[in-house]
Amino acid sequence: MHFTLYSRSYCHLCQEMLDALLLLQRPGQPFTVEVIDIDASPDASLLTRFDALVPLLFGDLEQPELCHYFLDVPAVQRYLESAKTTA
Repeated sequence: MHFTLYSRSYCHLCQEMLDALLLLQRPGQPFTVEVIDIDASPDASLLTRFDALVPLLFGDLEQPELCHYFLDVPAVQRYLESAKTTA
């Protein structure tokens, strides 16, 4: 299970979302989180796409975002449950 969090290094909301997400990790259902700083990324399109939306959390990058600004715990839990049933 993998999440992608688009963020900024100086963003307190970004850190809060990451911290809250990590609290949802349970034994037997680990996940990884790739944190991408849109300001430092070599991919300039990220800044254009996500500038006003960070923090922005994705599970599957081919699917719509799970949430932005604040962690949507029910949405993340649904995503974790759906991944558990498809595994």
